[in-house]
Amino acid sequence: MKIGILGAGNMGGAIARGYARSLAAGADGGQVFVFDIDTPKAEALGKFPGVAVVSGEAELVDSSDAVILAIKPQMFGEVVPRIAGLLSGAGPGGKVFVSIAAGVSIEWLLDTIGPGAKIVRVMPNTPAMVGEGMSAISRSPSVSDAEFSGVSEVFASVGRAVEVPESLFDAVTGISGSSPAYAYMYIQALIESGVRHGLTEKDARAMAAQSTLGAAKMVLENEDVSVEQMRINVCSPGGTTIEAVRALEKEGFMDIVKRAVYACVEKSKKMRI
Repeated sequence: MKIGILGAGNMGGAIARGYARSLAAGADGGQVFVFDIDTPKAEALGKFPGVAVVSGEAELVDSSDAVILAIKPQMFGEVVPRIAGLLSGAGPGGKVFVSIAAGVSIEWLLDTIGPGAKIVRVMPNTPAMVGEGMSAISRSPSVSDAEFSGVSEVFASVGRAVEVPESLFDAVTGISGSSPAYAYMYIQALIESGVRHGLTEKDARAMAAQSTLGAAKMVLENEDVSVEQMRINVCSPGGTTIEAVRALEKEGFMDIVKRAVYACVEKSKKMRI
């Protein structure tokens, strides 16, 4: 799939580089185009092999099968109407319009671009910048299976991508969209504890991050084992780990996380347009 990315910031850049890498590894028929009004930022991204910088929005749309808006949500009200005329969404050759903005609904995009527009809405997260992102994807009825598969492959190139009904996107925000921040707080607490007990910050950082990464990988690669059972497997009776787990349980660790997710989901609901 030929993709055009409007916006060369962190997320736009991550998608461009990830998909370009997948094309270099053998994906067929794809290209990556990018445009940003910040020319130096676009040109810096254009130095990455397989990424081409174009001169403007019209060329970006004309060159691409799918156009990804990697811009801030507050810019949608200005940008989307301006390029709506460039996107022929009703016909069989219409462009696919991809939004990665939190709170911007498919319904709003259809109202703005046109009722026959091909819309894919994606909720990615920042680990896409290191190829370990998690993206939830939903689509309007006019998007074909082939087009949807093509967009899914783009986001799978920077991690994992799963189809989720748009009605569940507020939950997605709380579970994967915002959760890297929760994980960073947990890792920070481990680092600070390590330093307090005599480790260097460098060593504590490596130990905390690698252990968290390893635990997450075990969850992903052992789907037949519950997460609760994995935790039990680490806790030897009368050992050190069970003491730590009991302390977390006493402080209501899991309930705290659930309350954080609830707050995030409720805020996401209020941000919808």
